[in-house]
Amino acid sequence: MTDDDILSEFRAADALLEGHFILSSGLRSAKYLQCARVLMNPARAARLVAALIAKLPAAARAVDAVVSPAMGGVIVGYEVARQLGVASMFVERPTGTFELRRGFALAAGAKVLMVEDVVTTGLSSREAIAAIHAAGGEVVAAACLVDRSDGAADVGVPLTSLLRLAVPSYAADALPPELAALPAVKPGSRA
Repeated sequence: MTDDDILSEFRAADALLEGHFILSSGLRSAKYLQCARVLMNPARAARLVAALIAKLPAAARAVDAVVSPAMGGVIVGYEVARQLGVASMFVERPTGTFELRRGFALAAGAKVLMVEDVVTTGLSSREAIAAIHAAGGEVVAAACLVDRSDGAADVGVPLTSLLRLAVPSYAADALPPELAALPAVKPGSRA
């Protein structure tokens, strides 16, 4: 799949949005990739994930489990795990810090692939990886559908993305005038 093919999938799902968006990181952007919309079609999700898996190094495919951060990573993580034939779990923040819940458990030393939908700064990925380590897992790699940092985000382990984009993001007090003129919306799941 080429980058144009991937972006076509996002456009077909009305998942490539333009406006003034508040990202989960708190940063602002003129573009937003709504992965939930692109993943709502199971056939499209399977195609995109198959292309992502094809890009993964062998060590990232030879894992015991896939763990994703809730909410955004749950669907893509599940589909990666399904295609790899391993367990799918997710971490969530019931009190502000990621943790495994719902009876999810990792065997000590279990090899884990951490899967996100979108990486911007890498903070959520690093927090999810810390929770996986705290639960006894060993994160061998990370993967995401979209890396908005164009490879600049450091998640602490090798990161493979289906699509790398250079999408500028800004602090709320450093917006370009054309972005500041638009009303801000927060389409993500985190408050």
